[in-house]
Amino acid sequence: MAVGPTTRRRQLGADLRRLRERTGLTLEEAGALVGISKATLSRYERKEGGVKWPAVDALCREYGATDVERTALVALAKGARIQGWWRSLADSVPESMNLMLTLEDEAVSEDHYACMYVPGLLQTRAYAEAVHRASEMRCSEQEIEHMVDIRMKRQELLERAQPPHLWAVIDEAVVRRAVGGRHVMRDQLSHLLEQADRPHVTVQVLPFAAGAHAAAVGSFVILGGPAPELDVVYVDIIGGGLFMEKPAELARYKLAFEYLRAQALDIERSAAFLRQVSREL
Repeated sequence: MAVGPTTRRRQLGADLRRLRERTGLTLEEAGALVGISKATLSRYERKEGGVKWPAVDALCREYGATDVERTALVALAKGARIQGWWRSLADSVPESMNLMLTLEDEAVSEDHYACMYVPGLLQTRAYAEAVHRASEMRCSEQEIEHMVDIRMKRQELLERAQPPHLWAVIDEAVVRRAVGGRHVMRDQLSHLLEQADRPHVTVQVLPFAAGAHAAAVGSFVILGGPAPELDVVYVDIIGGGLFMEKPAELARYKLAFEYLRAQALDIERSAAFLRQVSREL
């Protein structure tokens, strides 16, 4: 999968820090060598804000990087300015969604735990509309339609030649909640079953009978990057979401997802459960 702007920026920061630490230079010492401040270099390494490729080139030379390393990092610096598909939409994308769309566009895997609604990548349009109308009480019909359009556009990720692998553990509460009414929910469950038949989509149901589990705090997504150090966790909160990428945070959520997969029904029994609930509607 192609590496996008956010991944490039994060990889660049990590590599610049690695090269500096290899030479034993402090931020202040390294910055002085190329004429940038300690604060600016710190920002580069923390993956914050823009970065100038000539400065990256100069830093690589001072760090004694090989020609291959220097060329790769300069390319990362230049590529970090590339924008994603959502930037070309006629209406603006809410700022709170920009990072999520960027990370998702670059992900090689997505592990979802859903306790409230079907994951967005697996929603039908009617279901998505019902979700947005319920959660965006103050938005106009036009704004809701725009948000649903974005969600439908996101689903094209699953149609790529090399799509990310999506693994969804869905709480029984999601399956039982008749979002949009019985007809909409029946169509949604049918769509979920169709998606689960695809080789790059795995769906498990976590039944009420499983009792207490490892993610009682709510829904989350683990976005797997091209390299493990680029993984990110996204946690749903009212009005947006929270991103976490510290190793301890990632390890905690990855372990929780492993427990959730173990507690959920297996793939075949999950499909049977979805068919049963659909018949009951």
